[in-house]
Amino acid sequence: MLSPGSLIRQLGDQITLGKAYVVIAKESSDLVLAWELSAQIRAAQQLLAKSAAQANPLEIEEVEHALQKFSMLLSEAKELHYDSAVMIMKLKVELLGLEEKVSIANIQSTAFGQLAAEAVPKGLYCLGNRLTMMWAIDPDFRSSIARHKLAKQIVDNDLFHICIFSDNVLAASVVINSTVLNANHPEQLVFHLVTDEVNFGAMQAWFCTNDFKGATIEVQNIESFTWLNASYVPVMRQLQDAAKFRNPRYLSMLNLLRFYIPEVYPALKKVVFLDDDVVVQRDLTDLFKLDLHGNVNGAVETCVQSFHRYHKYLNFSHPKIRENFNPDGCGWAFGMNVFDLTAWKSANVTSRYHYWQSQNADRTLWKLGTLPPGLLTFYGLTKPLDRNWHVLGLGYDPDVDVKMIEGGAVLHYNGNMKPWLKLAISRYKPLWERYVDFSHQLLQECNVH
Repeated sequence: MLSPGSLIRQLGDQITLGKAYVVIAKESSDLVLAWELSAQIRAAQQLLAKSAAQANPLEIEEVEHALQKFSMLLSEAKELHYDSAVMIMKLKVELLGLEEKVSIANIQSTAFGQLAAEAVPKGLYCLGNRLTMMWAIDPDFRSSIARHKLAKQIVDNDLFHICIFSDNVLAASVVINSTVLNANHPEQLVFHLVTDEVNFGAMQAWFCTNDFKGATIEVQNIESFTWLNASYVPVMRQLQDAAKFRNPRYLSMLNLLRFYIPEVYPALKKVVFLDDDVVVQRDLTDLFKLDLHGNVNGAVETCVQSFHRYHKYLNFSHPKIRENFNPDGCGWAFGMNVFDLTAWKSANVTSRYHYWQSQNADRTLWKLGTLPPGLLTFYGLTKPLDRNWHVLGLGYDPDVDVKMIEGGAVLHYNGNMKPWLKLAISRYKPLWERYVDFSHQLLQECNVH
């Protein structure tokens, strides 16, 4: 028995099929059929709208009449070889074409996004130049900085030590400023900042002429680490041997310095490592009191169901990976980590890193990045931390949970949409900008706003 409701559903199905035939008819230059189908679709849609607006159902005869007219047109389309098989083939061809366009667009988007992320805004370039000039032309200023470096706080393990490796003055400033402003006792904080030779003078000038609530700030030049050479560091040998490894984002020595923290700070026992694209919203001293239970690395895990597990980052078709690691092992994040340097030395972690980096000379274990070798190096040596310590995704995900952001101790703008760039996600930008003093004379002169 046919009811008005079942006939209405059939009419809806015919509308869907008719729309597909309209597209194919137009592509085949059969404009008359396309026009007739479009007219019948509009009539059927009006009938459906009438049915929805009325309290009583439509008469069966009225709906059947519309179905018959529509069926005649659909039959005509089939006689013109617009049958299901032809439609499927045509749609498959169109779908493949669209997929290819999407793939090309994604590659272009990634490339352009990477270029934009690596570009230095004019304001930040100006700021770096001004600060470098201040440092270069005043020998007394440089001498006072050199004396400042001898402060006892730098090696005092009763204080809280935070290390940052960066070539971005303003970004590093936000990390330090947000940390001290949310600290219960900022005078107990010691920041160890390492930068490159180009930005060394600017970093020294900025952090020695601005107040950070009594916190101690040490600035070092990575070029002064004589032990950081090709005979000791596998990546530097690979850089010399093959130009294909020259990726400034992934193989910057500042980026890889996280694997050499005990060599950089031999007197320290525990440090918190922060990336320069984070904002701190809570006091971090509780991190130093955490019991890592003999582990070297304290980090927030990132695996949700099947995402961000070891098989995403590593090549498990390679026997060295397959035989030594669990593909379902949970990934974790760099950017906010607690490192027990005493345990690091006992486990000889840097040697583990060297081993895996040497094994990947042909890039068959993993492609690029610092996280894959980190997952290998700290495998079995990582203590999971509460997720609220490190909230990720502000540099690529516009839908990070509001409650996670509000409760997060450290917000991480990982991704290309850094908060100091125009392409930053506007929703998250104020969280970073609140720690920039836009009234500062140099920032105003350099039009940083």
